Amino acid sequence: MTLRKWFHLFWTTLLLGIVVSTVIGLILQLSDKDFSVMGLSGYGFNLVIMILGGGIISLLSQMGFFAYLIVRFIAIGIIRSKTVWELLQLAVIIVVMFDLVYLRKNGSGSLSSYFITPFVILILAVGIGYWKVKLTNRNAFIPTLFFMTVVTVLEAVPALQEDNAATTLFMFAPLIVCNAWQILTLHKILENKKS
Repeated sequence: MTLRKWFHLFWTTLLLGIVVSTVIGLILQLSDKDFSVMGLSGYGFNLVIMILGGGIISLLSQMGFFAYLIVRFIAIGIIRSKTVWELLQLAVIIVVMFDLVYLRKNGSGSLSSYFITPFVILILAVGIGYWKVKLTNRNAFIPTLFFMTVVTVLEAVPALQEDNAATTLFMFAPLIVCNAWQILTLHKILENKKS
């Protein structure tokens, strides 16, 4: 990876995060007059905060992406068996999806409402995984699924702690778009040909 390619990935991911968070923030602002970012209201102020928030969320996404690549590189060096590594990733996906429902469940509300976020994340991750397979090869499915579920959920812990649908949507939408962009363009940056 050259410095120019890394800059391209950095700036395009940053721009995607800003655009998606601004669009989602404006939709939330227009649909709920009481919606505010950081407890402050006002369209002009909130727009600036939405743009800055999108930039920060995209930076968080990029840190998670490079952390995942480093952890994956180390794990593949330690766990020599490809089958064991894939089974381990699937086990972690199952645990994270279970915890996303069970650990967030508090005394109020029905349990079924807590299934929505993991279900949406899993459906999007499977779709992005199949898209990655079409772009590269079939070996890319489980790593993409792992990245799009586990890493996205870990990056979104601040929004999950709020237990608020607007906050969750405001953070998850740019995270999913930025993570999908990075994982789907990685083979182009590394110049791996489809095999």
